Amino acid sequence: MKFLLMTLITRVPDPVTGVVPTTRDRLHEVVEQARRAEEFGYDGFAVGERHEDPFLSAAPPVVLSHIAALTSRISLFTAVTTLSLLDPVRAFEDYSTLDNLSEGRLELIIGKGNGAAQAQLYHVTTEDQWERNREGYELFRALWDSEEVTWSGRFRPSLSAAKALPRPLQPRVRIWHGSATSRESVELAARHGDPVFSANVTNPIEPYAELIRHYRERWAYHGHDPADALVGAGTAGFHVARTSQEAVEVFRPLFEARTSLQRKVGNPVVFETVEDFVTRSSALVGSPEQVIDKVGRYHEQFGHEVIHLSAERDGRTESEYLGSLELFQAEVAPELRRRIPSRPLATGRQFSGVIS
Repeated sequence: MKFLLMTLITRVPDPVTGVVPTTRDRLHEVVEQARRAEEFGYDGFAVGERHEDPFLSAAPPVVLSHIAALTSRISLFTAVTTLSLLDPVRAFEDYSTLDNLSEGRLELIIGKGNGAAQAQLYHVTTEDQWERNREGYELFRALWDSEEVTWSGRFRPSLSAAKALPRPLQPRVRIWHGSATSRESVELAARHGDPVFSANVTNPIEPYAELIRHYRERWAYHGHDPADALVGAGTAGFHVARTSQEAVEVFRPLFEARTSLQRKVGNPVVFETVEDFVTRSSALVGSPEQVIDKVGRYHEQFGHEVIHLSAERDGRTESEYLGSLELFQAEVAPELRRRIPSRPLATGRQFSGVIS
C-alpha cells in the first residue's frame, strides 16, 4: 500500500488558539509539510484545487513546482485538478512543465470540482460541468500522448495539427479520476482504463463502496482485465497515538471545530460525536493496531492500494502532529505495505539522467 499526505490549503482559525495564519505563512507551511512527508518516508504529497474561501489552493502546479525544487523522491499529486474549469491546453502546458521539473514525479487526480464560486469565476454550471470535465480530459490526454493534435469540441477553439510545448518527461502520465458518489467520473475512468480515487470523507463507507463496485463492473464491461483496475481512497481524519484514548482526546477539538464550521455554513453534520466519527467514518484515529485493522476492513470493500491522509496540523501541538506522522511510518505503514501489495507510483526513478 502507498500513502499520500494531502492538503486543500485551507486558511481557517486554529481550532485551539483561534489564530488565522497569513496567506504567506500558510503556503510556506504546506511546502514544509511536503518536505517532512518525504523525510518521514511517505510515498506522495497531494495538493487540491479549489477556487473559493477559505481555500488557498487555486494554483496546484505553482505550489507543486516549489515542492519539486525542495524534494527529490516523493510523488507529486493533484487532488484534484478541476479540468471542468481549465483550458486543457493551458493545463497541459503547466503540468508538462511540472513533470519535467520534478523529473517525472507527477500524478494527476482530476475531477469536475464543486462549490458555487466556480460558477461565478468560470461560468461553469451544473448543466455543463460533466461535459466540460469529459472534454477537458480527452483533449488533455491527447495533448500528452501526441506531439500534434487535431481536435474540435464545444468549450474551446478547435486545434489543427497543434503542437503544445514543452513535451512531458513521462510518455504517459497516470490520470486518476476523483469521485465521491458520482457515476459519471467512474464511467469516464472505466472507459479509458484509468484508476479512480474515492473521496470517501463525508459519509460512512456504504455509498463509496457501492461506487467502487460499480467502477469495477464498468471496467470489465469496457473490456479491461479486472486485475488491472486501480483504486485509491481518502480518509476523513488522521491521528495516531500509542493508545486509542489518547488519539481520540487529541483529535476531539479538531472534530468539534470542524463540526461547528459545518453548522455555520449550513452543511449537514453526519457524525454528531467524535466517537461516532472515529467508528463509522473513514477517519484513521486510534492506536497503530486500530488503524491497521480499520484500513484492512476498508480494503475488503474497496480493494484500494493507495490512501491519502491529512497533512494538516489542525490545532495539534508540533510534538503531537510530528509524533503521529512518525508513529504511522514506524508501525502502521510497514505492516500495511506487507499485507497489501501495490503498484509503483511515479517517482521519476526511471527518468534519472534523461535529458530531453
